[in-house]
Amino acid sequence: MKSETGSYMKCLILVFLLSIITACTSIPRTDTELLFIDQSKLAAPDLTVTIPGLGLCTDSTNRTLHLNSQEPVIVMVHGCLGSAGRFRALAEVFAFSGQQAICFSYNDRDSLMVSSAQLVASLEALTSNMQSRDITLIGHSQGGLIARKAMARDRSPSLQGIDADLTLVTVSAPFAGINAARHCGSTLAKILSLGLTVPICKIASGDKWHEITASSEFILKPGVLLEQVGKHLKINTDESGSCRSTNAVGSCMEDDYVFSLEEQHHPPVDRDGAVANVDVKAGHVEIAGDHRVVPLKLIAVLQQHGVLNTTPPEKISAFEHLLTRLYTADSTPDRPWREIKNQLSMPYF
Repeated sequence: MKSETGSYMKCLILVFLLSIITACTSIPRTDTELLFIDQSKLAAPDLTVTIPGLGLCTDSTNRTLHLNSQEPVIVMVHGCLGSAGRFRALAEVFAFSGQQAICFSYNDRDSLMVSSAQLVASLEALTSNMQSRDITLIGHSQGGLIARKAMARDRSPSLQGIDADLTLVTVSAPFAGINAARHCGSTLAKILSLGLTVPICKIASGDKWHEITASSEFILKPGVLLEQVGKHLKINTDESGSCRSTNAVGSCMEDDYVFSLEEQHHPPVDRDGAVANVDVKAGHVEIAGDHRVVPLKLIAVLQQHGVLNTTPPEKISAFEHLLTRLYTADSTPDRPWREIKNQLSMPYF
């Protein structure tokens, strides 16, 4: 029995740790340009404010915000092992379209309830300083779980009385719970491991370990959205067959599969009247973009649903060049900006 338990524990530790680490993996950049966002196309700022948790979408230590208080604002929430700088390029895409975007930062090993409470406090402070109460909240992966919880009535009662126009956008968020963490919510696993699943799960994912399983109250009771949330654009990614990186001959070296559609679709969330589900064939990193992948599919969906302003015909060329500069750092003359133009006309879902 002890031998079987020991073998079980070794398998459990290996599988769970690898699964969670893979789910959080991103491809970072350390360029100094990540500390800068071109805001020249935005309306002149009339508000300078420091709000805990909020800042520009860069990894700069200076978190002071310079906003136009009369204009709508977009707040983006990163996933695990992410940071504000993860959305620097997307923030500049919004800026190119005349839309100001900022980012919420948090400790991704904290309880999701703690992180969502911090986000609520940040949004309260933001709305109290803005003349415009038009706010769009965008969360990717784990950030989607936090963003959605922050918009629940029972989670943010202080926001209920605020006259605001709120839009929620979630991307690749595992609302039905993370399958790779199923052992953390398993009574049988707890028995077979002699209770060691708890410290193992906590080591792997932090204080949120008990919230990310399909059997957790966080997942089972997501709550009803605030009345001010006019729309929840729920972008789900079909990540099957996706590839995150290839070798010199084009063979896939690492897949881009993190969450299944079953993990992203969840009746208690989907049946809310504000929800508009959009399923996209894309990998987990691909949908959000990185220095090698332009998030064309995300851009297309955001434009089609009015979250990102449509690019005027006379600015298409400049927009394509911007995407090349932001996302394809390793582009060469063999991969010119015209390739992006061709991709922009492709069907995405």
